[in-house]
Amino acid sequence: MFFGLHSRVFSYLCTKHHRDMEYLETERMILRSWERKDLPLFAAMNKDERVMRYFPSTMTDEQSEAFFNRIRDEFDRNGWGLFAVELKSTGCFIGYVGLHEIGFDADFTPGVEIGWRLAAECHGQGLATEAAAAVLKFAEANGLPILYSFTAKPNIPSERVMQKIGMKRAGEFDHPSLPPDSPLRRHILYRIEFDKR
Repeated sequence: MFFGLHSRVFSYLCTKHHRDMEYLETERMILRSWERKDLPLFAAMNKDERVMRYFPSTMTDEQSEAFFNRIRDEFDRNGWGLFAVELKSTGCFIGYVGLHEIGFDADFTPGVEIGWRLAAECHGQGLATEAAAAVLKFAEANGLPILYSFTAKPNIPSERVMQKIGMKRAGEFDHPSLPPDSPLRRHILYRIEFDKR
């Protein structure tokens, strides 16, 4: 099983995958535009409790499709967004890393965040750090002066990625979309200003 899908289905989706545009390349990954064929794997990943451990809940198929459509709309609007990530070694979709307009009100918004979500089988291999470093270079080259990143305080793995790519801790805040009694409500905030690195 992979992301809860039968291995034959996963193999089919990988081997039949065709890119329509490549945006960024790292040693091990391609960061590219999204294709409709990514959606089943994306939805399965969003149902995986290991992947969604630091989120309030897993996502339904309908929620994943709505998120998929919002990501593609953001690319159409801005020319950047949350890039679909595939491994060079397999051609398989493994999640996303990229840029996203922050969608809630806070003292650091409006702004753009760098974020990532990878399949559980790809955790602990430095892939998020490798891809995020490439996205930082992309953002700087495209004139974005400041990026933010944030996560629930218990999410130490994501905080380590922020640190490894050179972001600096900027404080903490309560996420306005989460109820006061949620153990995930308190978030850490990191930022990077490209002209001050």
